[in-house]
Amino acid sequence: MNLLEINHLCKFYGGSLGIDDLNLSVAAGDIFGFIGPNGAGKSTTIRILLNLIFPTSGSARIFGLDVVRDSKKIRSRTGYVPSDASIYDRMKVMDFLKYVTSFYRVDNIQERIDRLLEVFDLDPGRKIAELSMGNKKKVSIIQAMIHRPELLILDEPTSGLDPLIQSRFFDLLHEENRQGTTIFFSSHTLSEVQSFCKTVAIIKEGKIVAVEEIATLRKKQLKKIQIHFPESRNIRDLGIQGIGQAESDRGRKLVFMFSGSINDLIGKLASQQIENLSIEEPSLEEIFLHYYK
Repeated sequence: MNLLEINHLCKFYGGSLGIDDLNLSVAAGDIFGFIGPNGAGKSTTIRILLNLIFPTSGSARIFGLDVVRDSKKIRSRTGYVPSDASIYDRMKVMDFLKYVTSFYRVDNIQERIDRLLEVFDLDPGRKIAELSMGNKKKVSIIQAMIHRPELLILDEPTSGLDPLIQSRFFDLLHEENRQGTTIFFSSHTLSEVQSFCKTVAIIKEGKIVAVEEIATLRKKQLKKIQIHFPESRNIRDLGIQGIGQAESDRGRKLVFMFSGSINDLIGKLASQQIENLSIEEPSLEEIFLHYYK
């Protein structure tokens, strides 16, 4: 069952493209990674899902509800962490969190607040204006999770968090996911997505270029090849199909991503003088860069 459905979604800012004909689905209970560099369309997509901006065309549904017509119902069941935390500076942390909870009906709310404050090592008596950017991000995360949402939408949520807090945060997200929360995790930090998410969509210039399970993406036919020749060679002269963009060290050491037949590659190389040959599984970052190139 899909919790989130995006169909032919487009957003143009005047003559500038935000996203173009986006199609995407997220299954209930998934930890879904949405990756791409700044400007690829990640935040635009999220803002449309939350009805903060309107699409130019296309549609999206969350919990089976239309994101424009039913945005109030959707927000009551959703938590959102924006990339830039913007909170009421004049309030104290605890006052702000209690204000947030007034919008929801949550059992044992003080227990929930205390638990989250402990996880993030946050002083509830501090005024928000006095907090560092990292601590403001902690407040933003807590307010998004405080009502135990069915869907968590996280836009670059770890920016400003130190490594220890990041680790606690991911442990907490796994715990929430085990209890049924679906997580939509937008990031350009590939190592986070690789270690945390189950499924990933890669967005490039407003378009989805791949949607895969993390394990499947890494196990695909794509391989990282390194060849050391005794003398300078141009790998493309060998007529091998499936070679991506190659890096060369004076023509003697060649490194490239390969999506063709390994048997064909070995067959072509068998007649060549080779000092060393390495065939590896690429990292998610290398796969990501391959798609972008």
